[in-house]
Amino acid sequence: MKKLSTIVLVAAMAMSIGSCGKKGGGNQQSVNEPDSTAVVSINRDSTLYGICGDGSAMNTLQLITDVGDTVYVGIAEANEKGQCFGGFQSGDRMAVMLKNKTTARQVINQSALLGEWVMPNPIDGSSEMGIRIKDGGIAESIDQPSIIFRSWKLFNGKLEIVAVREGGGDVVETNLYDLVALGPDTLIFKDSEETFEYYRYHEHKSNVNIELEESSIEDFKM
Repeated sequence: MKKLSTIVLVAAMAMSIGSCGKKGGGNQQSVNEPDSTAVVSINRDSTLYGICGDGSAMNTLQLITDVGDTVYVGIAEANEKGQCFGGFQSGDRMAVMLKNKTTARQVINQSALLGEWVMPNPIDGSSEMGIRIKDGGIAESIDQPSIIFRSWKLFNGKLEIVAVREGGGDVVETNLYDLVALGPDTLIFKDSEETFEYYRYHEHKSNVNIELEESSIEDFKM
């Protein structure tokens, strides 16, 4: 009887050790599995979008968000750090990255981004080339056959531009840029390798002034 009890005790201990081993293995597997919450967080755009309201002031932005809420965000700190791009006025579409519920760490005027932006052609400097940023996320190339811009958007405070390069086998490139400056006639953004400096395109007018004389009867004689 004593021998049987010993056998039962040993078997119970073996089962307990085996159970612990399986449990530990299960925990190890869960550690190696990707955290789906972290993946979602990385791929989620945390930008707050909306329209600048009439209640905005020098250091406060009234934002009517895309979901219909009206919020007031302090922008003094962002402005001091050079993170307010494009200014703002009532009716402008804005993109705001929040530091907390009432303070912005970055403010971008999406309306100010729209338009035709050009730079001197680096090959000869006698012509201009650039990008046309249109409403609805559409981007187009300006006199730049080597690269075809397709779309743009703001993503977590960065400017994302999608393009296809000539000779690249129609491989789509998605590039993220940090904004450096955005003004009435200036757009500068950069990545880890290059800085792109654009100015707003203005139609060139001839500087030649031609004065026309009034017609007379003599002008119509054959």
